[in-house]
Amino acid sequence: MDLMQMSDLLPNNYEKSTSTPPELGLVCITTSDKVRYRALTRKRLLQLPTAEQEQVLRELYTDNLQRLNAAIDFCKENNIRLYRIPSGLFPFADTEQGEAILDEFKEQIKATGDRVRLSGIRLVVHPDQFVVLSSDTPSVIENSIKILQMHARNMDLLGMPRSPWAMMEIHGGKGDRAERLINVIRDLPDEIRSRLALENDEYAYSAAEILAVCREAGVPMVFDAHHHVIHEKLDTYEDASIAEILAAARTTWPVPEWQLVHISNGREEFGDPHHSDFITAMPSSYRDAPWIEVEAKLKEDAIAKLREIWTPVFGTAPAPKPTEDKPIDETPQKTKQKKRSLKKVEQSEEQPQKTKQKKQPAKKVAKNNSELLSANLSGE
Repeated sequence: MDLMQMSDLLPNNYEKSTSTPPELGLVCITTSDKVRYRALTRKRLLQLPTAEQEQVLRELYTDNLQRLNAAIDFCKENNIRLYRIPSGLFPFADTEQGEAILDEFKEQIKATGDRVRLSGIRLVVHPDQFVVLSSDTPSVIENSIKILQMHARNMDLLGMPRSPWAMMEIHGGKGDRAERLINVIRDLPDEIRSRLALENDEYAYSAAEILAVCREAGVPMVFDAHHHVIHEKLDTYEDASIAEILAAARTTWPVPEWQLVHISNGREEFGDPHHSDFITAMPSSYRDAPWIEVEAKLKEDAIAKLREIWTPVFGTAPAPKPTEDKPIDETPQKTKQKKRSLKKVEQSEEQPQKTKQKKQPAKKVAKNNSELLSANLSGE
């Protein structure tokens, strides 16, 4: 399918849109070997004598800082203005040993941060799953804050502002603990709280619930449309709640133009939590999202494909060329019912298929969630 045929699948109002095109963000690494980082397990480090541990960490921090600079170069070359740095950029920097060694790199890290600002690139980070601010166990909360302090310190060393521009985004953690989560966030030190944002997830915290927490705690909400459709058992990105939550989440950002969202697609079927290689279905309301992190397996190739297909929106910014043409699915729901899985679409280009993918039945949002969503969207 050529680009002219692909553009025919887009709504007419895309071409008429005069709003600023969304910025697409690269998540951590590239599918090529151009942006990669070194890792080190705690077990391996502790097997070494103390002096050797320090040398290993020193070499690792040197190497990963160089790789961060390479990532900045890659983003500049490909006109990518949003980059999520890996949570393991400086392993063990949350320990006294690692923090002391990282101090040796203050000037180099600051120089890297200066390059970031001059390049107009926005840096964000998504700390790992061990950060649970709503845990029932005080030591888990204490360790979570320690990890967040490490990331905040990294942002400070890079010279990033203490604001959601340099966002540190986490999930709500343990379910049914919204009040505890709000109270812990309110007591966080400024270097963490000023950058913190919360994301809805597939299971523990719905979009409506995390929206309410964000409003009470005074932090921005990162809306993930794919998590939302999984949680609410929806079968389309065109459900009215997508646009409603996107608009409501924007009100939690101190600067609306900083709003950041996530996009991913299911690998085997629409509601599959595992990420697909490319983004082949996108909420039409996401045209109004200023910043979009692309959570697809093929990383920069997925960004390139979106730019090719969404030419009226994203223009013709240079990007690495992927190998396949896959259309964006923004068709009405009746047309979606005829849609095959991505795998079968690829096969149908070579030969007809006798069977079609079995469509998942549409399901409504549970009554309690719909009532909560309605209340939160109206600010009640």
